[in-house]
Amino acid sequence: MNPVLIYCYDAYCGWCYGFSPVIKKLADVYRKKFAFEVLSGGMIISENPKPISVTAEYIRKAYKTVEERTGIAFGQDYLWHIFNPDESDWHPDSLKPAVALCIFKEFFSDQQITFAADLQYALHFEGRDLTDNEAYRHLLDKYLIPADDFYEKLNGEEYKEKARLEFALVKQLKVSGFPTVLIQTDESKFYLAARGYTDYATVDTAIKEILEEIY
Repeated sequence: MNPVLIYCYDAYCGWCYGFSPVIKKLADVYRKKFAFEVLSGGMIISENPKPISVTAEYIRKAYKTVEERTGIAFGQDYLWHIFNPDESDWHPDSLKPAVALCIFKEFFSDQQITFAADLQYALHFEGRDLTDNEAYRHLLDKYLIPADDFYEKLNGEEYKEKARLEFALVKQLKVSGFPTVLIQTDESKFYLAARGYTDYATVDTAIKEILEEIY
């Protein structure tokens, strides 16, 4: 098989949001070397999603660290929910954005990295609630995806099951944090290129070393 770069992420992961420019650059630089696949990790999964107030205090302290280390900016519309959690109606849950990604892959499998980054920007900068179906409509317009088809799949069980299978696969790959970048060279051979936020130069060096070993 041709080598595959697997990006394990979660739409709600702030460090993944900070990693977006790095993974997008990797996708551009290595587009002829690898196929790229994004797997959603299911960072926040619950039968009864908890309000944003449960994690807001942690995020208030952590987001500045992410900004300083990665250079990314969190938007004021997102931060309003973090600083006003008692007024927010957000109940974060990773399932729906993971379903959206599964649907998108069937339309544009070669643009998974870009779409994942768009989901994170929609949440962390634009302040869109990814548990709300309407949070995705602007991306349907951007990618010219038929809305009726998308929402039928978003609300059905088939793609929820696909998303849950991704969560299970990420666990099977022993990914314990996000973002994680793996290089798969055959059915059972995986190389770790990055665990946690990693700057471009460091990931690039790791990938070059992996390629030398492969070839």
